[in-house]
Amino acid sequence: MMLGLLLARAGVDVVILEKHADFLRDFRGDTVHPSTMEVMHELGILEEFLKRPHQKVRQLFLQMGSSAAPVADFSRVPARCKFIAFMPQWDFLDFLTDEARKYEGFHLHMHTEVKGLIEREGKVAGVSAHFSEGLREIHAQLVVGADGRDSDVRQAAAALSVENLGAPMDVLWFRISRLTSDRSEVLARVESGRMLVMLDRGDYWQCAYVIPKDGFEAVRRDGLKNLQGEIAKLAPFIENRIGEIGSWDDVKLLTVAVDRLRTWYKPGLLCIGDAAHAMSPIGGLGINLAIQDAVAAANILAGPLKSGEVTIEHLKAVQSRREFPTRLTQRIQLAAQNRLISRVLKGGKELELPWAFRMLQRFPILRSVPAWLAGVGVRPEHVRTPDVRG
Repeated sequence: MMLGLLLARAGVDVVILEKHADFLRDFRGDTVHPSTMEVMHELGILEEFLKRPHQKVRQLFLQMGSSAAPVADFSRVPARCKFIAFMPQWDFLDFLTDEARKYEGFHLHMHTEVKGLIEREGKVAGVSAHFSEGLREIHAQLVVGADGRDSDVRQAAAALSVENLGAPMDVLWFRISRLTSDRSEVLARVESGRMLVMLDRGDYWQCAYVIPKDGFEAVRRDGLKNLQGEIAKLAPFIENRIGEIGSWDDVKLLTVAVDRLRTWYKPGLLCIGDAAHAMSPIGGLGINLAIQDAVAAANILAGPLKSGEVTIEHLKAVQSRREFPTRLTQRIQLAAQNRLISRVLKGGKELELPWAFRMLQRFPILRSVPAWLAGVGVRPEHVRTPDVRG
């Protein structure tokens, strides 16, 4: 959606296909980072965005046992907005859609599922898609797969090979009502064998209970009451609300994957975001990477798309621009998975606060480092494309 907005703004004719009838999928990431809000400032839409309901988070804490350790302080990030905005992703997508529809070249088709790629003479030339009236073909000089870790576009492009990097955990998503007396700064609550992440969505908590990889069936065998009890041990203040998880229908499984395409493109096709590099949910960094990919892709491709002269070198340039920050961010996530989360999930002895977190406690200035990584990231992008409306 961000790429569609940027390209339409630059005068490129854009068609976006969304296979669902709306954006209302619960338990998807909802962190809008300072770097994303910087992009919106550059587009002149930040003020309108901040009018939408959201929660500002300026500090994050990790609670391990009875100790709450500061993890990140966004007050020093080099960006206009020194906070993370928590906003349901459907509201964010609706906002971007409203802005994009101000441009004649923007076309969005909801409830329209891509069924395959059209290839001619070794080049992707469009897609076949199922519209409400039936199967149709859409021809384009470039197809962009921005459809997530289970990308249909990526699967259809059989020549694109995937490097799997591994993940020791999966995540169970659910919601619990939130009271005004609840603290919002504690992001993660950790005890030996258990980990719970809680995201403030105003009137409810979006919760992620971390389980060992492929461990959902074992959790189900232990029963819903046991799961409720384990969650209540991590966050005792919600114990009187734990019955809101009334059945397994209230629990959604997120299968965590960390991978990346070795090559993000082929003639006529480019993948970005999770379609190119599935990220761990740690830190909500996947959203930030996806937005940055979109800005870089627009900067590189808007001119060639307008002139009808997109080459394989232009697509290669997008990957070249974004591959280093992707690899470095994934390396950091893998280190966090292997050194913290794997250790937590193994259980056993009482956990001690890792030395890195003890350093963050002792030296407050260091808290700006994880804030910078999560809020701005490696190689932040800036809007270089024109606005056809002048």
